[in-house]
Parts: sequence; C-alpha cells; structure tokens
Amino acid sequence: MISEMFAHGFIQRAFIGGVLVSLCAALLGVSLVLKRYSMIGDGLSHVSFGALSIAIAFGFAPIKFSIPIVIIAAFFLLRLAENGKMKSDAAIAMVSASSLAIGVIVTSLTTGLSTDVCSYMFGSILAMSKDDVIFSVALSVVVLIMFGFCYHRIFAVTFDENFSKATGVKVGMYNTLISIFTAVTVVLGIKMMGAMLISSLIIFPALTSMRVFKSFLSVTICSAILAVINFTAGLLCSYAFSIPAGASVVVANLCMFIIFCIIGNLAFLKRK
Repeated sequence: MISEMFAHGFIQRAFIGGVLVSLCAALLGVSLVLKRYSMIGDGLSHVSFGALSIAIAFGFAPIKFSIPIVIIAAFFLLRLAENGKMKSDAAIAMVSASSLAIGVIVTSLTTGLSTDVCSYMFGSILAMSKDDVIFSVALSVVVLIMFGFCYHRIFAVTFDENFSKATGVKVGMYNTLISIFTAVTVVLGIKMMGAMLISSLIIFPALTSMRVFKSFLSVTICSAILAVINFTAGLLCSYAFSIPAGASVVVANLCMFIIFCIIGNLAFLKRK
C-alpha cells in the first residue's frame, strides 16, 4: 500500500511539505507553549483564512498575499502582549474572531463557498504545490539553523525574559523571529491541515513530550520526532481510509498524547 501511495505525485508533495511544516511547528511550539502563547497558532490561522479568502475573491496569489498580512498580525499580537495593554488570550480571541468573520463575509459576497475556500478551511491533501514544498524546505532549513545556533538564547528567552535582557540577549529580536516563523508556518500548513486544525501541529507535540520529559532539550527533540511520526501516521490513515488528512493527523497526535500520558503516570507511580 505504501509503495502504491507514494507513486502519486500529490502524495509525495504532501508528505515532504507536511513533514517539514510539522517539524517547524513542533520546534516553535515548544517555546510558544512554555511561554503560554500556544493559541497564537489558532489566531494566526484565522487571520490567514481571512487573507486567503480576500486573495481568492480578488484573484491575488493566495500564499504571497497572506504571508505579509499574517506576519503583521503576529507583530500586533506580540506587541499587545508585551505592552500589557491587553491579555494575550483576549487579543488572540479578538483577532481570531474578527479575521474569521471578515473571511466569511468576503466569501459570501464574492465566490461563495468554493472548493478553494473549503480546502483552506478544512485542509486538502491535494493542496500542496511544488512552490509550497520549496517554501517548506526553505523554512525548515532556516528554523533548524536558528535552533542549532541560537539554542541557549531561545532557552533563556523562553524561561526568563527579564534575566535574558539583563545578560544582553536581544529578547525582542528572538520573539520577533519566533513570531515571523510561526506566521509563515501557519500559512504554509493551512493548505493541508485547514484553518480549523493547523494550531494542533504547534500545541500537541510539545504537550505530549512534556508528559514524559522535563528538560527543554529533551522536550524539543522529542517534539520534533513526534511531529514527523504523527504526520506520517495521519497521512497513511488518510490515504487508507479516504478521510481528511488534517483530521487524521490531529487524531494521530491525540492518540500519541494519551499514550504519553499513560507512560508519564506509570513512571510517576514507579518513582513513588
């Protein structure tokens, strides 16, 4: 079945692009979850849906149009959280609901609920193009380089921003980089996972790893491995049972989360 599955070009593109986007989302998700900023993925996915709806309605290139808008939204949410003028969860909820509403209104007034709009809302295994795969490769290379060379600074910024500032670390720059990479990851992943489910790629691997591992490095490595395994399992189930890829990837993540919860509880009882 596997050889038959990978004989299709769209499956090859979906696998390469999906694995790389999942890997980036998992690495970025560790910092976002620990900073209690994990729902930014959900907020940005709705911003992306609104931008994509406008792009489809007016004939713009969806990805090229969406990326700068989502990056601006990420900056806006980051600044609101840093200034303390609004709680981060409230800001994300406001931006998320507003963007989704704009997307729905634009869609209803122009193209209607077309196939393109549905694929961005719920995801489609057919949606990944060669350009998306190239974008995914470039993004993953940059994210891996950032984590490889700036691991200690990212670790410091994640756990204690005030201490990081005192030691000379450019906290604002690293927060900005993480926001930009998260925005681009969301836009690339939304085509396959859909606006409703893309945030799961950011949240699940980190939360699952934390059930068993406690150090930042072990959680980061485990999250990256789990992201690849879960996406592959989800894609296989999607092809085998003809179900949406995004939903099957989320269910694979959920199953792994339950397994790790059991392992973590057993390890805790054994220590007692």
